[in-house]
Amino acid sequence: MPIFGACKHLPLIQEPTDNELLQKLLTDGEEAVGMIFRRYYAAVCRAAYHIIPAQEIAEDLSQEVFYELWRKRDQLQIGTSLPAYLKRAAVNKALNYLRDQKGQWDDDSALPSLPAREPGAQSHLETKELQALIDRYVEQLPEKCRLVFVLSRFEYLSHSEIAERLDISTKTVENQITKALRFLKEALSPYLKFFFPIFLASFVGEYLLNGVFVYGIT
Repeated sequence: MPIFGACKHLPLIQEPTDNELLQKLLTDGEEAVGMIFRRYYAAVCRAAYHIIPAQEIAEDLSQEVFYELWRKRDQLQIGTSLPAYLKRAAVNKALNYLRDQKGQWDDDSALPSLPAREPGAQSHLETKELQALIDRYVEQLPEKCRLVFVLSRFEYLSHSEIAERLDISTKTVENQITKALRFLKEALSPYLKFFFPIFLASFVGEYLLNGVFVYGIT
């Protein structure tokens, strides 16, 4: 069938790079923003949702990020990668939203109680399932504890940066991270012994290696 042979010689349609899309913003902003939106909307939503675990609000804030990208396209100064810039913009929007709504972060020190584990519950999970489980337990943390943990583990901010963002002390940041990790250790202990330390260390960070999480828990 000659048509299939001909298809082999057709040029592949190559997606524009992020740098090319940023250049295109200046000449055809609407189309460029649409392409950037389709490429990064899901990731931006996840970043906002980590701060505000309410889907509708996270989606609204994410859409504002792309609107402002278009509105300020002539003034953009992106010193990092495009996805990192968009995610940081989403986090900033979410933090500002919380601050405007409440004026201050909730200081509830009580951690949620964990449900009783069913006998014979499956202990071995696939990586994606464990990721979803971790996300679910992170959402259950008290607000300040969750915000500190997310900014540290998802946005890679230093303790001093988190303290400045949330107007709290670095000691409070350390205490909240420790509290979150201890809660996650208890919540995830049935599943951790089946996973290599390198996976969990890459997700939670150096605290795992300092003994907050113990591998081979029985």
